[in-house]
Amino acid sequence: MANPVQFISQVRAEVGKISWPTRREVVTTTIMVLIMATLASIFFFLVDLAIKSGLAGILSVVGS
Repeated sequence: MANPVQFISQVRAEVGKISWPTRREVVTTTIMVLIMATLASIFFFLVDLAIKSGLAGILSVVGS
């Protein structure tokens, strides 16, 4: 196990290697995530609605 001073030095060196995203990249990816989440929620809503309608139709035929 390395001593604490050496460990902190290594951590600082590794943090210096990180490629941080620009503000524009963060905004762009955030907008893309929000768009994809919205599209996914609309898709699953429509699938749920179709399944509900299909089951209601089947149950109305079987129940008659």
